[in-house]
Amino acid sequence: MNYLSRIADELLALKLDAFGAVLITGPKGCGKTTTAKQKAKSFIEFQDEDERENYLLIANTHPSDLLKGSKPRLFDEWQDAPKIWGAIRKDVDDSGEVGQYILTGSSSKDVQTPHTGTLRISRMKMYPMSLYESGDSNGQVSLKKLFDDPDSFEGCESDLSIDAIKYVICRGGWPGALKGRTDNAKLSVAKDLFSQTCDVDISNIDEVKRNPVWARTILKSYSRNLCTLAETKTILADVTATCDMAKQTYYDYLSGFEKLMIVEDIDAWCPAIRSKTSIRSSKKRNFIDPSIAVAAMGLSPDYFSKDYKTLGFLFESLCIRDLKAYSAADDGTISYYHDRFNLEADAVLHLEDGRYALIEFKLGQTEVDIGAHHLCEIERLIDEHNKEDQQCPLRKPDLKIVITGTKYGYKREDGVYVIPIGCLKN
Repeated sequence: MNYLSRIADELLALKLDAFGAVLITGPKGCGKTTTAKQKAKSFIEFQDEDERENYLLIANTHPSDLLKGSKPRLFDEWQDAPKIWGAIRKDVDDSGEVGQYILTGSSSKDVQTPHTGTLRISRMKMYPMSLYESGDSNGQVSLKKLFDDPDSFEGCESDLSIDAIKYVICRGGWPGALKGRTDNAKLSVAKDLFSQTCDVDISNIDEVKRNPVWARTILKSYSRNLCTLAETKTILADVTATCDMAKQTYYDYLSGFEKLMIVEDIDAWCPAIRSKTSIRSSKKRNFIDPSIAVAAMGLSPDYFSKDYKTLGFLFESLCIRDLKAYSAADDGTISYYHDRFNLEADAVLHLEDGRYALIEFKLGQTEVDIGAHHLCEIERLIDEHNKEDQQCPLRKPDLKIVITGTKYGYKREDGVYVIPIGCLKN
């Protein structure tokens, strides 16, 4: 299978131009090693059983010997030989050269290093494939271009049907899934990742033996509360209905899932447009990829023909995943807004230069008006705040977007862009 270009390619190239070494992080199976190999001119794979024993012996006795080779030099599964970190850091210091090394490794093992590598080893995060990277989005609308030149938008048309959206949610953005020979085979990758996470990785992350049944129960409960503001006590009550688990144990498991980059909650955006007591500040529950939630609940694409409410939450998770990937080159971050008056923006996409977009996710056309009204009302509150507090004005949103699972995209008279997820790209 030919290499499919990733959004991370551009970011990795930028990092290699600026730093001596780059560490690529991300959940297991998101394509870190394959992407790194596109830039590397030589590599060491510590999981190569033919060479593993020899590599580890050298790494433990004289790790600098492994640094010899064409640059950039890739060290895959570097955490198996943690002394290589210090050797790379020292070599970068001594040589003063950029673009020397790339490190990739599984997120299933937490490694403590004696040095942080700050200003020597830069970190970058990879996400599972977005719909544009997997070829499911036609990419008619560039998010970056929309920010830079909003007037350039002239409408778009998605090729993704609602059934196709159901399928890509269940399949997920795992590169390995695209290699499957059949549609059912492609769906099995997320299921296997879920099982591996609960049966093996949750215990390996910090060498603490954990109960796979408890791990599955927690992720299943998390899935039922996906993209909601469910409190810990709500999820814990759901978990303890079938598992005799203490609160601290729950937090311990959750911390493990966060280290594995399986759970990735969304922080709240709390601008000064309402009383602090009226703005929700708890985290929105989410996974790195919606397919994990589908696997945890044991669902299939056919199931969603009779449950569009659950599909709506999974669609939101899908959109958040793609927005994170599309905005990665601009250090994009995602938050949400929700107050006790039920005024909300499902996502607030912030770029490093201060620009931001208010975003709502609506699977069907019937709810677009509601989503657009929310975004316009938040903008009105910002205007109102700025009139009252001219010394500390808030920046108005640069874009207001409703992302949908529909066919056609257009700009409304109120300035809100309606864009199908099947048309977006970075």
